[in-house]
Amino acid sequence: MADTASPATVADDDGGLKRSITGRLLFFYVLGDVLGSGIYVLIGSVAGEVGGAFWAAFAVGVTVAGFTGLAYAELATKYPQAAGASLYVNKAFGKKPLTFLTTVTYLSATFAAAGSLAAGFSQYVAEVWDAPPALLVMIAFILLLALLNFIGITESVVANMLMTFVEIIGLVIVVVIAIIYIGQGKADFSALGDFSTGDNVIFAIVAGVALSFFAMTGFENVANVAEETVDPSKNFPIALIGGMATAGVIYVLVSMSAALTVPIDTLAESDAALLEVVKAGILPLSVTAMTLIFAIIAMIAITNTTLVQVVTQSRILYGMAREDVVPAAFGKIHSSRRSPYVALVFSAAVVIGLVVAGDVLGRIGLDVDIVSRLASVTVALLLAVYAGVIVSCFKLRGQDESDDTFRAPSVLLVLGLIGNIVLLGYVVVTDPSSLIWCAALVGLGGILYVVEKVFGSRNPDSADTGAVKGA
Repeated sequence: MADTASPATVADDDGGLKRSITGRLLFFYVLGDVLGSGIYVLIGSVAGEVGGAFWAAFAVGVTVAGFTGLAYAELATKYPQAAGASLYVNKAFGKKPLTFLTTVTYLSATFAAAGSLAAGFSQYVAEVWDAPPALLVMIAFILLLALLNFIGITESVVANMLMTFVEIIGLVIVVVIAIIYIGQGKADFSALGDFSTGDNVIFAIVAGVALSFFAMTGFENVANVAEETVDPSKNFPIALIGGMATAGVIYVLVSMSAALTVPIDTLAESDAALLEVVKAGILPLSVTAMTLIFAIIAMIAITNTTLVQVVTQSRILYGMAREDVVPAAFGKIHSSRRSPYVALVFSAAVVIGLVVAGDVLGRIGLDVDIVSRLASVTVALLLAVYAGVIVSCFKLRGQDESDDTFRAPSVLLVLGLIGNIVLLGYVVVTDPSSLIWCAALVGLGGILYVVEKVFGSRNPDSADTGAVKGA
């Protein structure tokens, strides 16, 4: 029991992060992140890859993601500390360069995701209010979320739960529209089995899964708040597995609803496919009013997902500072708010830098879709991280275990590892230029590694005692 109790002591009694997230809050944290903005944005793109049976891609994707999530559930009950994949790789292999590579890889993915989400948020704002410049909206958006996280993790998770309820209401509306349409006898159920792409069925599903996978990966983000979870050995596996299973059912139901009510070509060509379901005019309500409501719901969904990204970024940096992998300054927490304020400021600055760079490139006339490019790069980076986590889970079997430790079925972990490798291979083969972007993003993190090597502690035990102290 000592192994799993010691992190709690650090968090509660040694000036560390506050352990205040209950199992119920954690469940909605998982559900909100896995649902996130992806279901509002990605459905059209996945439909374009697969055809009317694109619900199958979401079903397979959430299954592969769920197998990977089992590894996180096991490792988080062993090590209920911030830092997620970076911590697990460090525990398994003890190689600082490999740990740092994992840290930078995942941070690159979260920074890119947050930047693209901020851009998406500004586009929806423009649908309801065209006064503020898009760049100003993006910067204010990131700063406000960083401020909310600084105020406290409990406040952040409660806000996440409330926004999750709003997201679910929007998705329920989509399902209700489909039920009404079916009741009118107009639905064509043959569309649900239509693979209308030029590839065979297997390739079509793999393409759809690779595209949709990013929307289903809340387990890494939630692993980074394990240190702030009450009784993580009990609550973490239940919340993680339950949240992902619930999200998977919702994904499939909403996908089927969209396929039954709107032509697949219309979904594939739309940047906001679920909005097309509302615009179909099936509900006896004003289409204009419903469109406005859905734009607001989409903004809330994007806010929810981005808030989780902001929390994750700061917790990774905080946790790795304690492991003496990144500069110790990232491990400082505010004396009264108990938030990792240095890590928060740094994360916000990087994301703002990304959106500013994208705006500048647009203004000088360079035709580069930064958001689209970083989306595929993000998926490649995440798949590499998830494969590493599953390998780390096997490597750490038999270590730091207690009667309360959750143990994932080995066969499901193997299937998850195979799934991640296959999807990563598909992304690389179909978009080899993504490797160049991945290398460039990870290379930027080398600056932090050099700083730590030159100025960091030479005592491997010093990080846990110095970095967790107050500001």
